[in-house]
Amino acid sequence: MQFIDLSIPITNDVISDPPVMRPNITYMTHENTWEQIAMFFPGLTREDLPDGEGWAVEMLSLSTHNGTHMDAPWHYHSTTDSGTTPAPSIDEAPLDLFFRPGVKLDFSDRPHGHVVSGAEVEAELARLGHDLQPLDIVLVQSGAMYGSDNFTDQGCGMGADATLYLTERGVQVVGTDAWSWDAPFSHTARRWAETRDPSIIWEGHKAGRIRPYYQIEKLTNLSAIPATGFTFSCFPVKIERASAGWIRAVALVED
Repeated sequence: MQFIDLSIPITNDVISDPPVMRPNITYMTHENTWEQIAMFFPGLTREDLPDGEGWAVEMLSLSTHNGTHMDAPWHYHSTTDSGTTPAPSIDEAPLDLFFRPGVKLDFSDRPHGHVVSGAEVEAELARLGHDLQPLDIVLVQSGAMYGSDNFTDQGCGMGADATLYLTERGVQVVGTDAWSWDAPFSHTARRWAETRDPSIIWEGHKAGRIRPYYQIEKLTNLSAIPATGFTFSCFPVKIERASAGWIRAVALVED
C-alpha cells in the first residue's frame, strides 16, 4: 500500500492565498524558550536543562481556509436542502464520509478561469469508464500549480451545474488542487463586469444551498495518483461552529 500525500504545508514561504488571508507562523526554538519551562519550575536555570535547551514551539495566526482544508456547507450559506435545513458546520460533519473510494477528474487542459459543466463531468467519467457511486470522493485536477506565481488566479473551476451533477448522484465530498472550487475570482470578475449576472459569482459553492456537500481546496500532487482505484482519507480538524477545518489529505493506492 502506498500512502501519497496530497496536502500543501501551512507555511510563511510559499504564497497560496491572497494578502488578506495569508497565514503567519512564529517559530520559537530550543535556544530561546528555556524561560517558558522555568515558569513551571521555580528556580530552574538554563544550565539545569540538558545542553541548555528549551523546547520548540510555534504560534500560528491563520484562517480555517489556509492550507489544505475542507469547507463545510455552513461556509457557503446559512441553510441547505433548498432552505429547509440549517447548514452544518465542520464539527458536525459525519466522519464516515471521509474515508472512501476516490476518483480523479482531469480538467487540467482547460484554460485558467474555465467553468466546468455537468456535461464535461459526464464526459470525463465516460472517458475513464467509471460508474460514479454514491459517496465516491471526487477530486479535480484543475491545472493550478501550487508554488508557482499567481497560484490564486490559476485553474479551472467547477460550476453550479457540475457540482449539482455530482451531488444529485450521491457525492458528498469533493476536492480541487486550485485555490477555490470555483473559477478564480479574477476571471469571474471579468465576466461579471461584462454581464452583471450575479448567478456566476461563487456558483459552485452556492450549489450547496440546494444539496449539502463538503469541499476540499488546495490539494496538491494529484498527478501522482491514478484516476480510479484509490482510497482517499480526509478527516477535518474539529473546530466548533467553524466553516472549515484543516485536513491531511492522503491517497491510499494498492501496490
